[in-house]
Amino acid sequence: MAGKPTLYYFDGRGKMESIRWLLAVAGVEFQEVHFKSREQYEKMLHDGALMFQQVPMVEMDGMKLVQSKAIMNYISAKYNLYGKDLKERVMIDMYAEGLRDLMEMFMRAPFQSPEEQQSTLKTIESKATDRYLPVYEKALASSDYLVGNQLSCADVHLFECILMLEEKFPSVLSNFPRLQAFQKRMRAVPAIHKFLQPGSQRKSPPDEAYVKNVKEVLRF
Repeated sequence: MAGKPTLYYFDGRGKMESIRWLLAVAGVEFQEVHFKSREQYEKMLHDGALMFQQVPMVEMDGMKLVQSKAIMNYISAKYNLYGKDLKERVMIDMYAEGLRDLMEMFMRAPFQSPEEQQSTLKTIESKATDRYLPVYEKALASSDYLVGNQLSCADVHLFECILMLEEKFPSVLSNFPRLQAFQKRMRAVPAIHKFLQPGSQRKSPPDEAYVKNVKEVLRF
């Protein structure tokens, strides 16, 4: 399909949000189709548009792309956000996978009971401050970027994750001065500054309406 990429998902963050971030940072305009009903989702299943009967799905460059990691790798490689060689790419992957571990905990929390959510948030805060953020703080000791000398998808994921952490734990970066400086630099990137403005396609934190919509469409 020619023209803008089309993103098929719910009107919320979930596994599509990191894809939105990468497209926005790459300066790529995109459009979205939001699932509002089970029938809409079943039609896509019937049409064979979802290889593994799962979303997110991104239609771009004449392909129907599924599996969020594959989608992000494709976008990152296409728009020069994936390092200059294999050694940089594997480092980018390692940093990105660590961030996904944290962000996927955030994705699960809204679908848990209040008690489970509190436990999950405590785990996220503990792992972020003790296990994950120290790694990224150290990585930024000798460069403005996590890998090499240019912006990569790992930097974009790190910035997105920091914002998610600060929504729940405002002082989470208090002991990480390099990450504070990194966040300031990232905010100054024109494409990122634009994506952070009201009215952009960046999604708000999940609310009850989002959770209800996902449950109804996917029937869980």
